[in-house]
Amino acid sequence: MNERIAQYRQRGSEYWNRFSKKQKTLLLSTIGIVLVAIILLTIQFSKTEYEVAFTNLDSTDAAGIINYLESGGTPYKLGADGKSISVPSKDTARVKVDVGSQGIVQNGSIGWDSFNESSSLIGMTDNEFNVKYKSALNGEIEQLLKKMQGISDAKVLINLPPENVFASINEQEKASASVVVTFKSGYRPSQDAIDGYFNLVKTSVPNLPIENISLSSSDDTVLLPSGQGGQTGSLTTAVQENMALQKKFESDVRQSVKQFLSKLMGPDKIEVLVASKLNFDQISQKDSLVTPVDTENMKGIEISAQKIQKSYTGQGTDSGVAGTGSTDVANYPADSPGTTSSSEESSSTINYEVNRITKDIVASPYVIKDLTINVAVEPPAGQESLDQTTETAIENILKNIVGSYLADSGTTYTDDDLQRKVSVFSQSFHNSEEQSTGLSLSNPWVWGVGAAALLAIAGIVFLLIRRKRADGAEEEEIPLPLTPEFPSINLDSVPSENQVRKQLETLAKKKPDEFVNLLRTWLADE
Repeated sequence: MNERIAQYRQRGSEYWNRFSKKQKTLLLSTIGIVLVAIILLTIQFSKTEYEVAFTNLDSTDAAGIINYLESGGTPYKLGADGKSISVPSKDTARVKVDVGSQGIVQNGSIGWDSFNESSSLIGMTDNEFNVKYKSALNGEIEQLLKKMQGISDAKVLINLPPENVFASINEQEKASASVVVTFKSGYRPSQDAIDGYFNLVKTSVPNLPIENISLSSSDDTVLLPSGQGGQTGSLTTAVQENMALQKKFESDVRQSVKQFLSKLMGPDKIEVLVASKLNFDQISQKDSLVTPVDTENMKGIEISAQKIQKSYTGQGTDSGVAGTGSTDVANYPADSPGTTSSSEESSSTINYEVNRITKDIVASPYVIKDLTINVAVEPPAGQESLDQTTETAIENILKNIVGSYLADSGTTYTDDDLQRKVSVFSQSFHNSEEQSTGLSLSNPWVWGVGAAALLAIAGIVFLLIRRKRADGAEEEEIPLPLTPEFPSINLDSVPSENQVRKQLETLAKKKPDEFVNLLRTWLADE
């Protein structure tokens, strides 16, 4: 057995010595890479991936979920803040369903499920029932509010007055509610959302008018419904729509400019920044215009004409003395007998018809008052900046775009003004050179290692096949060795055992190989 092992070892050593130093280094390196890849893949696929199943938990809910998971033998990880719990990714959906069906997560609120819990065998008093009912009602409303968009936490306190059996519904004392909500970071509720909060609380409590509801946020901002002044602490719907419209306009301009310039400079070579100012004032105007039909003579169309002429002729018959009395005008001459007098009267009336134009003008709800476009361009390969011709061409394109958008702004812009509203600069983005240097076991990296391992294995197989073919060619050229002639000793001709022993010792010392072959021959014969 040991001799066979020695033979295998000798053959392996001979086969290894046939490789050159470079081939030995390549083979060892490939084997090392394959081993490292196998180890990393084994670690990657054998480790347990955890996924966050519950977030924003209070201490009570977190403790209940942990007890449930431990009782079921499900591994978990508690977040550093104590408000999140992660479970294995493959069990996330099942754990959520199981925990939800158990009603463990209450977000710190006690709902109607509290009445299903075991109570005293002798029941409960009216005071205990009222306290439990109010707590359950508060908890249910809190849970409903937390499901509303933008609300992360809520606290509700309902005040239910005692019921008077002798008073009518209108005479009953009204309920009241105090609500404090905590919004998610960056969320600003619209007036419609605030009205929804008020309506939810109002419809959840009997005999609760909206004016008896006090709603405020955690930052001490009082929220009011639309009927009571509304829009306090929130942006109006109109302002939100205007902001969305301005962002949409800037996005469209940015997209169109980037799409056009990308055809000239190449994809991923352009970055565009657009800033605009829109006027959202809606103007209603009524114009009543009167214009002549004949604009050259500034006359209208004659629709009617009237001409009247009168003449009168007569002779005076009065006579007398020039005024000398106390009541007469001194030296005023009196009529002379036989004086003839005449008079004429002429009048003309012409009616013209003119153009009467009435215009009711409602201006567009927004007008572009100002627009600036800034473009960053990555220079071509081998250049540090854009050439002047290309930069000037891009600036001219941007000026034409800005000028077309500002045509109806009511302001006339010169070329110098438009030049100040556009800018072009060259900058290398280096997107293709940014690579992560840290060790990561993400899926792309793992697949890359796997591909490298496959290539390494293919290289080893190719090298072995090539070496085997080379060895086969050498074996064909080398003649087969002759069968060795084994020495023989005729024991019958030797007179004594001592001489036989001496001959064997001499053969073993001088020719040990032949001595070994002789022994093998004797063993084979036996």
